[in-house]
This record gives sequence, structure tokens and C-alpha cells, in this order.
Amino acid sequence: MKGIKLIIFDLDGTLVDAYPAIIKSFNYVMLRLGYPKQKSLTIRRAVGRGDENLLKPFVRREDLKKALLLYRKHHKTALLQGSRLFPNAVKVLAYLKGKGFKLAVASNRPTKFSWILIRHLGLRQYFDYVLCADSLKHLKPHPEILRRIMRRFSLKPRQVLYVGDMAIDAQTAGNAKVKAVIVTTGSSSKIEIIRKKPFRIIRRIIDVLKVL
Repeated sequence: MKGIKLIIFDLDGTLVDAYPAIIKSFNYVMLRLGYPKQKSLTIRRAVGRGDENLLKPFVRREDLKKALLLYRKHHKTALLQGSRLFPNAVKVLAYLKGKGFKLAVASNRPTKFSWILIRHLGLRQYFDYVLCADSLKHLKPHPEILRRIMRRFSLKPRQVLYVGDMAIDAQTAGNAKVKAVIVTTGSSSKIEIIRKKPFRIIRRIIDVLKVL
């Protein structure tokens, strides 16, 4: 692909498998507040729109604030124990960095937890910029997150590639007029991803290099 100068990555489901930590923290909250535990697949399917929206469908409105506090307190530790990089994620980042691409993160996670993951998994050296949901007025699929990163580097949509794992990522990219590559390691089905018409769909993060 000619003209690409910046590659923006989603974090969860794209570079990092943090689902065990998310599931553990989620069901910890359910237990503490007296709600039924949820199956892993149910929780996975609810991921992608930030932690508040993850919990909201499963607790009463009056319990949401407490649920969120419990979740975030537990998650600080759970992330260190229950997250790992997908195979070849570091290889991809190192290769792209070596080729001179600017690299950024666009995540619906709160900044604090994104940085816990980035530092814990040794990714800090690869990223030029990290932007997360709590620094924004709008969450994905609103294009604000991608537009702000593009402004940071003074680049146009045609100079940017966005790599994510969910239908919401493809939709976000489309809204920002950016090409999207979606890897099928997240919580969206392939059918859901196809419906959003990304530029490419790949099975593994290493396949990003073939696209480029």
C-alpha cells in the first residue's frame, strides 16, 4: 500500500488477548453485587464499547457506579495475571517501526488500563501516541478518536491504516474515511465484520504485513 505513514492499532482483541482478565473482573463484580455470573462468550460479546458499557446491560442503573468502581479496582491486578500478546504481535510492531511507520493506539479502554497493558507487555517502545476513550467526548464507532490521532500527526485519511478486531472498528474507520484491516481474533463474528465492509479481513495479526 503506497502512501501509508501511520498505522493505528486497537489494543484488546487485536494485539492483546485480555479476555481472561475481563471475564474474571466482570464475574467478580457480579458475585460482589449479587448478580448471576455470566458465561465467557456472553462477556466476550459485550466487549468493545468501554468498561461502563460492558457492565451496563447486566446491572441495575443504581448499581452501575459501584459496579464500575469494583470492576476497575479488580481489573488493575487481573490484567497483570490474565493478559497476553497474540502470537507475532511484537514481530509486527517491531517490523513496522523499523520501516519508519508511525504507530499509535486507539482504544475504548480507559487510559489507565491501556497503559497497564502496554507497559506490562513491553509495548511502550513501539508506540508514538496512545489515545483512549476517557480523553474523548465520543466512543467508537464515532470517528473522533481516529481524527484526533490523524491531527496529531498532521496526516490525511489516505495516509492512515487502522487495524482492529471488531465490526465497531471497521465502522469507526469507515466513519473517519480511513482504510480498516480487521483481524478475526476479537469478539465480532466474521459475518458482522463483513457487513461493515473493511478494506481487508485477516485471520492473524502477522497478516497485516501481507496487506502492506
